[in-house]
Amino acid sequence: MASLQSSSVIGSVAYSSSYCSRRGTTRATINMPKLRTGGLSLRLPARDLVQEVLDMGAGLSAATTSHVEKKYESNTNRNSPSLGSNGSDPMVIAKLHTIMEAVADRVEMHQNIGEQRDNWNSLLLTSINAITLTAATMAGIAATSAGGPLLALKTSSTLMYLAATGMLVVMNQIQPSQLVEEQRNAARLFKQLHGRIQKTLSSGNPTSSDVEDAMKKVLALDKAYPLPLIGVMLEKFPETVEPAVWWPQHRQRQEKPIKRRDGNGWSVELEEEMREVVGVLKRKDTEDYLRLGKIALKVNKILSISGPLLTGIAACGTAFMGSSPGSWSAMVGVVAGAMASVVNTMEHGGQVGMVFEMYRSNAGFFRLMEETIESNLNERDVDRRENGELFEMKVALQLGRSLSGLKNLAAASSYSSFEKGEAIEEFASKLF
Repeated sequence: MASLQSSSVIGSVAYSSSYCSRRGTTRATINMPKLRTGGLSLRLPARDLVQEVLDMGAGLSAATTSHVEKKYESNTNRNSPSLGSNGSDPMVIAKLHTIMEAVADRVEMHQNIGEQRDNWNSLLLTSINAITLTAATMAGIAATSAGGPLLALKTSSTLMYLAATGMLVVMNQIQPSQLVEEQRNAARLFKQLHGRIQKTLSSGNPTSSDVEDAMKKVLALDKAYPLPLIGVMLEKFPETVEPAVWWPQHRQRQEKPIKRRDGNGWSVELEEEMREVVGVLKRKDTEDYLRLGKIALKVNKILSISGPLLTGIAACGTAFMGSSPGSWSAMVGVVAGAMASVVNTMEHGGQVGMVFEMYRSNAGFFRLMEETIESNLNERDVDRRENGELFEMKVALQLGRSLSGLKNLAAASSYSSFEKGEAIEEFASKLF
């Protein structure tokens, strides 16, 4: 009987727990029935039961707290400005994409305008030559006519010569073939800039300095190769021939008292090699292309003056036909017109203006190489330079040489300067 009462008492023990999420506390209540006093002593595990209930409440509190903290962190991350997957600033990336779109648009504009101005060159050349030859033919026919036909033919021939003279003056002033070469160079350089911006976006962590550098390069190209013809067109007959400049000027880096050391692919031998290459570029390549540019400019000036002058003389000759004795006026009209057609073909058919611009651009290419090499050499901290091995390979490729050929060029230049006391006769570039 006593065992039955004991089982009944143990089975009647019940507990209830309630968890308060706001306060994070646990309350436990144990309802014990009143026991009859008897001779049997009964021990109940009340202490262990209370401890178990308390542990269950603590576990629930910890789980709820962890869930609330994760939810708060998720909301915080969603509301706060996030960076790119690689840690880059999304605003910098957006600015670079905007600049890249503008560069792509400029490539398209320069290509379209280049094609248009190439059409100008061919159409104006054909039209002016046709007008000039037709006027010369009419002058020759008028020399064998008299009366009314003579007046009509010489008047028509004179008017056509005058029209050709005016068209030649305008054409020689704008130099369509030179304009075409400018647009070709601009389109090529903008394509290079577009590729560099793409590389910056895809290969690392772009910064605000990359945005500033890209903006400067775009504006420098716009200034070097303007699209309008009125007001900002490049001077076609400059007083002095200078290399084309399409890049922002390199900032002069201040000399720091940092002892030169090897590293980042650089060595003392590589620095000496680059200095020799710069010397050859200045003495030979840049100077030679500037000399050729001066020759092309002189030829272009002579042809530009001769064409309109000859058509003007032809117009005067045809105007005096029939009013002066002899046939000299007819001869002047015919011969001067034929010579004007030849001169016009030599100037614009031979695209002398384009040749001058090509020489000027090549000299600018070598000037850019000189400034790039000197900018790296003037930086005393080698860690802030371009990697020496990659830089040497880039210079060799730009000059159309192998690495061994570049070293041989530097060695030959050094030997000629110090041993013979004269400059090397070899050019640095083998491309053009």
